[in-house]
Amino acid sequence: MNDDSPTPPPSSPRLIVIDGPAGAGKSTVARRLAEHFGIPLLDTGAIYRTLALIGQRQGIAWSDGPALGQLTVDFPIAFKTGEVGGRLVQQVLYDGEDVSVAIRTPMISEGASRVSQHSEVRAGLLDIQRALAAGGCVAEGRDMGTVVFPDARDKFFLTASLEARARRRHAELAVSGVELAEVQREVERRDLRDQSRAEAPLVQAADAVVLDSSHLEIADVVDRVIEIIAGRERPA
Repeated sequence: MNDDSPTPPPSSPRLIVIDGPAGAGKSTVARRLAEHFGIPLLDTGAIYRTLALIGQRQGIAWSDGPALGQLTVDFPIAFKTGEVGGRLVQQVLYDGEDVSVAIRTPMISEGASRVSQHSEVRAGLLDIQRALAAGGCVAEGRDMGTVVFPDARDKFFLTASLEARARRRHAELAVSGVELAEVQREVERRDLRDQSRAEAPLVQAADAVVLDSSHLEIADVVDRVIEIIAGRERPA
């Protein structure tokens, strides 16, 4: 049912939020939904990754919450979407520099998880995320439905088994030669940090629809989300 024609936009800006643990497929699902509905993608993980990268470049320890929070006061991040080979590709720009590749390393992934634990960082990035989503978007992250956009109607929590998530993350990192066992251990560590942090921990919003992608293709998850949204917008 997932064709290439965008769904007509609602009367107010469309906001779809997708939360879930690392490796559940959020980024791919969010990108395809953005393409389907013809709205921007807000990759909030890329924002935290960029902060970790800039902090590293400036010699700020990822454990230094106050200094990292200060970076968010003037944080010129932007997203640029273009079409490559018939599909939309999103660039992450920091002060005009394309950091899309630099923020996708295992080290910066670890840094993003660590900087996101600080209350100063999460508070500082809150308004930035909301401003980027003002015209409507698909927002994916870990606290979209609980903290950043608690009033969003279309909330989804995408999850999968640890094994399935580790396999997906390993496939993404295949070129780096990382062993699957190490990837699984890192996913476990990431889960523990995300779920146990004091500030905005990873939890399912009470009104979110839970989708387990352990045994589903990404296309099936995308179709299910579109069906649910269409059902809500169908005249009674």
